[in-house]
Amino acid sequence: MAKQTKTFFRKKFSKNMQKKLVLLFVAIILAFVFLIGRITYINAANGEDYTRIVLDQQQYDSRTIPFKRGDIVDRNGTKMATSERVYNVILDVKVMTSDEDSIEPTIQVLKDCFEIDEEEVRDLIEESPSSRYNILKKGVDYETYKKFEAIDEDDENYPDVAGIWLEEDYVRTYPYNTLASDVIGFTVDGNVGSNGIEASYNNTLNGTDGREYGYLDETSTVERTVKEAVNGDTVMSTIDLQVQSIVEKHILEFNEQHKNEASAGEGSKNTAVIVMNPQNGEILAEASYPNYDLNQPRDLTKYYTQETIDAMSDEEQLETLNSLWNNFCVSDTYEPGSTFKPFTIAAGLETGILTGDETYYCGGVLHVGDHDIHCSNRDGHGTQTLKQALENSCNVALMEIGEALGAEEFCRYQELFGFGEYTGIDLPGEGETSGLLYTPENMDAASLATNAFGQNFNVTMTQLAASFCSLINGGNYYEPHVVKQIQDENGNVTENIDPVLVKKTISEETSEVIKDYMLGVVQEGTGSSAAVEGYDIGGKTGTAEKLPRGNGKYLVSFIGYAPQENPEVVVYVVVDEPNVAAQASSSYATELASGIMSEIFPYLGITKSSETADTQAN
Repeated sequence: MAKQTKTFFRKKFSKNMQKKLVLLFVAIILAFVFLIGRITYINAANGEDYTRIVLDQQQYDSRTIPFKRGDIVDRNGTKMATSERVYNVILDVKVMTSDEDSIEPTIQVLKDCFEIDEEEVRDLIEESPSSRYNILKKGVDYETYKKFEAIDEDDENYPDVAGIWLEEDYVRTYPYNTLASDVIGFTVDGNVGSNGIEASYNNTLNGTDGREYGYLDETSTVERTVKEAVNGDTVMSTIDLQVQSIVEKHILEFNEQHKNEASAGEGSKNTAVIVMNPQNGEILAEASYPNYDLNQPRDLTKYYTQETIDAMSDEEQLETLNSLWNNFCVSDTYEPGSTFKPFTIAAGLETGILTGDETYYCGGVLHVGDHDIHCSNRDGHGTQTLKQALENSCNVALMEIGEALGAEEFCRYQELFGFGEYTGIDLPGEGETSGLLYTPENMDAASLATNAFGQNFNVTMTQLAASFCSLINGGNYYEPHVVKQIQDENGNVTENIDPVLVKKTISEETSEVIKDYMLGVVQEGTGSSAAVEGYDIGGKTGTAEKLPRGNGKYLVSFIGYAPQENPEVVVYVVVDEPNVAAQASSSYATELASGIMSEIFPYLGITKSSETADTQAN
């Protein structure tokens, strides 16, 4: 009986549990149905408002913090390139149109504060009513930003303005416009350097964007996490802004003067100058003309009429711009002419085939191989000492020296002086010359003769300037460079770019002899018009006939230095095809060099000849 009773209660309890479980299950299902229904109702009734709140939170409280690209400054800290903070005007159309009362006041503020066309905004509302991020204007200045900020915070007078916000950005500016355009370069697509220091030090100048994150915690309080932007470093160049300004002033004056002598064109095809410290390879100034405005690098109206520009195809415009952006001092190759003669004589002195006591007879021409090769003086120089041969730029004497050296030694010294090799300058686009020099195997007698006086092979201005510095500083070849220091955004030095001594080219004894000869070039010879009163200046002129020979086109040049003892500055001037009837005169280069040196020597504190004499006497 007891067993039957237990079984009865067990079955009854089991049925009760089943009923409870069924009821619980039904309750859970009903709860889910209710919640789904409620969510559906909320989404239908107020979903737009909640979506806007979430999206607004994402846009206004989660944003990129742009970095500031580093400055480029001259050797004295003057800014040549900088990034200024600006603001982009952003319109959230969906926020603005969520309340019809906001549309007209918002359009009015856009018009009054930012000068944004009313029709542009109305078209945007019609075409993209749900758009969240529309850049209406870029580059708004800080003054305008403050004006809008006052409006945005004025709920009493502007209660219905909605959907406008300002996004921080930076714009690259160049305070001196065209000055040092070849050296500085410019930026494209925000922070991508193009040409010059902007390109070669792009990674140094660039920083890293920051980020600001915003979210709501359990108490609906906005919590923010900020990862600050890391700004770019400052690049201190070797350029002296004052020297650069003097150089460019004289280049412009030269071109203005000589473009009036012909019916069209600038004063030359190219006019270029390098000013360099021969004791460490620092470039104090580097310029070529035509130049361009760094703030408007694609503007061609300085050199062409708008009608001519419009007639150009896209390819022609790009080709013209690339030519304008080209840095002649670094990228172009040409035959150096007689500025190479000191190198040939130095090689002869170093190898011992010259003692300095030699004499040569110049009759105006020398027969070499199957060729009659003329001297610069067709009537001949007559008897010349070695020093006079350089002073008067006698081709015949140099051809005889080249023959005495022989192809093997001549080519060895060409390479030792760095011709045919990259200099390693810290600027992009350095010209390639290795394939433009002879080797001992393919150099015949005529080629050796013409190479000896600077024809039939190519150099760049940077190559010749760097090599020339080693001729006058005791034989030390320094790597040419345009940057001397890297600083962080607070001005702390993070890296010093020390001079790089690459090799020894000649002895100090040979250097002293070559300097004595080149002093004679300016005092007694072809470089006399480069003289500046009060200064001992040495140097060498060059007049290179361009290919094809006989076309009347020349590249003329002068490279000089001062003072005679322990030279402190080298000035190299090249005038490619001066716009004159007769181009074959180095005077166009020497006179330009003289004008530049007469201004930069006092500024740089170059010792005058009388001061040198007084010092030696004491």
